[in-house]
Amino acid sequence: MTTTANLPVVVIGAGPAGLAAAAHLVERGIEPLVLEAGFSAATAVRAWSHVRLFSTWNELTDPAAEKLLAPTGWTKPAAEIYPTGGDWAEQYLQPLADVLEDKVRYGATVTGVSRLGRDRIVDADREQQPFTIHLMLADGTEERILGRAVIDASGTWSAPSPIGADGLPALGEHAASARVSYRIPDLKDPAVRARYAGKRTAVIGSGASAFTALATLADLAKNEPGTHSVWILRRGISGSTFGGGSADQLPARGALGLAAKAAVDGGYADAVTGFRTEVIEPTADDRLTLVGEDGRRLDPVDEVIALTGLRPDLSFLSELRLALDERLQAPVELAPLIDPNQHSCGTVYPHGHRELSHPEKGVYLVGMKSYGRAPTFLAMTGYEQVRSVTAALAGDTESADRVELTLPETGVCGGAGLFDDPAVGQADEGGCCAPAPALVQIGTGISVPVAVAEDTASGGCCGS
Repeated sequence: MTTTANLPVVVIGAGPAGLAAAAHLVERGIEPLVLEAGFSAATAVRAWSHVRLFSTWNELTDPAAEKLLAPTGWTKPAAEIYPTGGDWAEQYLQPLADVLEDKVRYGATVTGVSRLGRDRIVDADREQQPFTIHLMLADGTEERILGRAVIDASGTWSAPSPIGADGLPALGEHAASARVSYRIPDLKDPAVRARYAGKRTAVIGSGASAFTALATLADLAKNEPGTHSVWILRRGISGSTFGGGSADQLPARGALGLAAKAAVDGGYADAVTGFRTEVIEPTADDRLTLVGEDGRRLDPVDEVIALTGLRPDLSFLSELRLALDERLQAPVELAPLIDPNQHSCGTVYPHGHRELSHPEKGVYLVGMKSYGRAPTFLAMTGYEQVRSVTAALAGDTESADRVELTLPETGVCGGAGLFDDPAVGQADEGGCCAPAPALVQIGTGISVPVAVAEDTASGGCCGS
């Protein structure tokens, strides 16, 4: 038997939750080792550096991380400012990784996690064995390290959901990959701007990412004639479609929904409701036609932006005994609290180590990874998760069980399941659609604040 007492707690991912976990471990005198596949901290966050979060700086930094940074002269940015992903990475996450020094390893992709000498079948002395973590390094070499516990904060950014409403790629989706994007476009990039300027673009999804894309393309349309969006929703439009609006306790999140509404009201986008894409067909003039499950064929588009949610990569955890909900792929104790059929962004109360535990003791999925396919995650929730988990690993059950976070209460979020039913919500106050799926124009023009985007790395809110 190999002793685990002097082994580090291995943290997968140097993003917001992973680095916060490392800070809490250091605070408790436990050695962390953070493994990051990229070559800098917050690789996923940097991938959407152009997107502005709907959370302020006050909601985006972790208390233990701030204590670790304080001796370096680091100063927290103004609390009321909404940073971009690039700001978050450069002004907080990278400095935090830097202060952790060699506790963070870059260019290390985790390819497997198990118990030393025990696959998932073997019971004998299982809990006494350390975790074994297999890595693929940047130069192509492989390595194995041991850990006393594993905190997986690798997120879901690398696995966007496909276009098909059945969770599978639409027929023709792979063949059309050069014209399909799964990310919010950065229109400050000349090449990206040229891709969408003067073009007809389908935006698929009903969450904050889709809202951001619609608002961004609407701004482009004001200066580039011929630019137009087709917003494709799997369900109908109701009073809850655009989120909490002015009632949202995260004002920027509410403004984001209103900006999407303004894009449609202003004629920069049309909304197609109750449309589940089954096939993507190329046209003779090198465009794409989307065909629905009901046989409807939309007018051809030049580009498709699919923002239908994210899902966890569980492949490298296959030798661990995880208890995951069969629908959400989230821990079974957590899943009922975050089910998008039941909860909005603000109705999920804070949770910790007990809801995140698995039959495999000593392993935790945290951050957006813990939410599986649920779309309602906020950075504040991740910081509370890792505070609780690290307290549990330190044996401080009293602190681990304590709730030290209050979340905003508003912001209506759709998701999968019931919310994909075109009939759901048609009678809601503020609803505006005919019972049958249709191409609609919504309301009259409204004035809204400049759109700010979801807390994408933290999942934000909401799903398609």
